[in-house]
Amino acid sequence: MALPTVAIVGRPNVGKSTLFNRIAGERISIVEDVEGVTRDRIYTNAEWLNRSFSIIDTGGIDDVDAPFMEQIKHQADIAMTEADVIVFVVSAKEGVTDADEYVAKILYRTHKPVILAVNKVDNPEMRNEIYDFYALGLGDPYPVSSVHGMGTGDVLDAIVENLPTESEEENPDIIRFSLIGRPNVGKSSLINAILGEDRVIASPLAGTTRDAIDTHFTDDEGQEFTMIDTAGLRKSGKIYENTEKYSVMRSMRAIDRSDIVLMVLNAEEGIREYDKRIAGFAHEAGKGMIIVVNKWDMLEKDNHTVAKWEADIRDHFQYIPYAPIIFVSAVTKQRLNKLPQLIKQISQSQNTRIPSAVLNDVIMDAVAINPTPTDKGKRLKIFYATQVAVKPPTFIVFVNEEELMHFSYLRFLENQIREAFVFEGTPIKLIARKRK
Repeated sequence: MALPTVAIVGRPNVGKSTLFNRIAGERISIVEDVEGVTRDRIYTNAEWLNRSFSIIDTGGIDDVDAPFMEQIKHQADIAMTEADVIVFVVSAKEGVTDADEYVAKILYRTHKPVILAVNKVDNPEMRNEIYDFYALGLGDPYPVSSVHGMGTGDVLDAIVENLPTESEEENPDIIRFSLIGRPNVGKSSLINAILGEDRVIASPLAGTTRDAIDTHFTDDEGQEFTMIDTAGLRKSGKIYENTEKYSVMRSMRAIDRSDIVLMVLNAEEGIREYDKRIAGFAHEAGKGMIIVVNKWDMLEKDNHTVAKWEADIRDHFQYIPYAPIIFVSAVTKQRLNKLPQLIKQISQSQNTRIPSAVLNDVIMDAVAINPTPTDKGKRLKIFYATQVAVKPPTFIVFVNEEELMHFSYLRFLENQIREAFVFEGTPIKLIARKRK
């Protein structure tokens, strides 16, 4: 289920990135005391009072003609479109500026909850400086010192209070999958070919699909699917070229809502460095995955072409060896009929539950093959393991000391579990925990 989204906006150099980092709990945004440093939207997940939400940091909005200003306006506009709640950051040190009034006028048009955070209130005497900001007409201003953390709890309380109510759980019997990839890899054309009709506008121009679009369909066996077409993910340095056609948050929301992700590559262009980063988003989210090589009909092939492509993919995507590879063509519909069945197989793998007794037999056999490691004379002891979740399948391995469980041995155990059980197309998680 997609998380609600909070956008932090405001003119340059008011401390948006510092507040973003304070809320996120880590230094994600680059913080520099120079106007216009944050040119791209930066996003992460945060939690407060048991409510999780996505948060976007934006470049500063201003009404002056400065380098990158038009692109920054586009970035902020997209972020505000994505957001359920907007945090408008201003500075107590400068007071109300013309640029603040300019941003306030933009926010009026969003018709969304706006929380006015007056930053740089670094001591109690400065609290009297916040009252001028009532003139912006956005309700009560919240005094904040994002550097020292003062007042951020009040802002977070206001954020949570204004988040949309949590909706009911979606139907678990429907398999939800999305197509992700760089612009112009043919995601929309693939959707049209799978459905056999033009549900999504397909164009040879990169970045034509601006929104994530849900399409429901049922296969011949009665299995229901929801297919989510995502806006193309574009490398950061190219955001400025066509900002209005680019929305990372929509793609991340689509991944978040999906059970399975189809990572689409362009056979004509080959594998790019950013393809690996895009696939990494889905892998880190624990989603099932299929690597789909589109435009396969456009290549001149010989007896070694498939083997070479598979070797290259495994070399570049070493962190997702579990993902099956399929070579397709949206134009000729080559092998597209295999995709629904493959998606269903991965869905079964994601929902597989292993009885504890059977799982522990596999773990003990693995230890017999490869004894547990030692550190400073102390040997790792594995007492037992149990499965605690599905989608992705997650296992807890109870040990004597967590520090003795080296990541390489966890990987060995994972490989043994994969050999014993069918987990095609899905990551599995192993967590070492000290037995109490």
